Amino acid sequence: MKIASVEAVVVNASLRNWVFVKISTDEPGLTGWGEASLEWKTQAVVGAIRDLEPLLMGQDPRRIEHLWQTMYRAQFFKGGIVTMSAISGIDIALYDIKAKALGVPVFELLGGRVRDRVHMYDHLGGGATTAVYDSATPDTFACLAQQSVDAGFDSLKVLPVPPVQMLDSRAHVTRARALMEAVRSATGIDANLMVDFHGRTTPAMAIRFARALEEFEPWFIEEPCQPEDASAMAEVARAVAIPIASGERLVTRWQFLELLSLRACAVIQPDVCHCGGLSEMRRIASLAEAHQIAIAPHNPLGPIATMANIHFDLATSNFLIQEVMRSDVAWRNEIVDDPLVIRGGYVEPPTKPGLGLSIDETAAADHPYQPEPTVLLHDRDNAILDW
Repeated sequence: MKIASVEAVVVNASLRNWVFVKISTDEPGLTGWGEASLEWKTQAVVGAIRDLEPLLMGQDPRRIEHLWQTMYRAQFFKGGIVTMSAISGIDIALYDIKAKALGVPVFELLGGRVRDRVHMYDHLGGGATTAVYDSATPDTFACLAQQSVDAGFDSLKVLPVPPVQMLDSRAHVTRARALMEAVRSATGIDANLMVDFHGRTTPAMAIRFARALEEFEPWFIEEPCQPEDASAMAEVARAVAIPIASGERLVTRWQFLELLSLRACAVIQPDVCHCGGLSEMRRIASLAEAHQIAIAPHNPLGPIATMANIHFDLATSNFLIQEVMRSDVAWRNEIVDDPLVIRGGYVEPPTKPGLGLSIDETAAADHPYQPEPTVLLHDRDNAILDW
């Protein structure tokens, strides 16, 4: 068996473009699908896939680890977020091909199931852009949170922390507290509430926000400061009672190792579309397990990424919970041949060979590439703040 072609299929999904990777083999009908979506870097990722294509053509797609090492090590400049996203999408597609060739679900290639179903968490509005980013009033937060509970979810992520200065006024903290209070009132004390700080705060401001939110017992707070500074993350972790989660913008095991060695978080959040695909995510999970740290994969992306995560979650012992954007665009389920089904906040194991779903390229063509919207957030003096 040989790789015959490597293609990028781009689908615009409003806030982001989904970059799907399609690898065809010389065996009729045997094709693998992966995902390499990276917001605001779509054309760069597509270019990186083309750069990697010569290393793959004519190779046996079943030699997944060999091809991962080839893509990562054969070129002098190793991967940052763009190259690693391209490698990730290709890696996922290779797993899809091999599992299909063997007639088994992908999770069987990862060691088989260690659990019978996958626990999912929701976003406000099911992940609709306006609900997640543009609905910050207590009444709206409460209403949207209740919708998630009504849909069967016992776990929910919210983003009540605004972009702020390195040191900012108490008004922002007070407003975030009011938003969190509204969500907790709507969901009840037993719901798992996760608070995304979005890397918007310095350690000093993150500590102020976290202490104001502690009474509502968040399950964890995510990215309280920029992820490049693991020592800053550790500073927050030691100052507050809420567990810290981080990792969505990190790639390869080496970047995660610093975070783990400093015990800067209680939960890591690698993204299968960025960190190096299923191959590298398994290694990252093993490092985390050795440090007694749970893994909650980051996943605001497309349906291929979601299904790749489901297979990973089923086979990973230190898995905690899975993020999903189920309603980011109304036609999400129309571009795949077998949409994901979430019942009572859980997903059952896929039974089809491979990932268990493919992209309907005819339906996908109705949503061609468009540049992502420009997001510039300004302070009162017009200086740029972190999004």
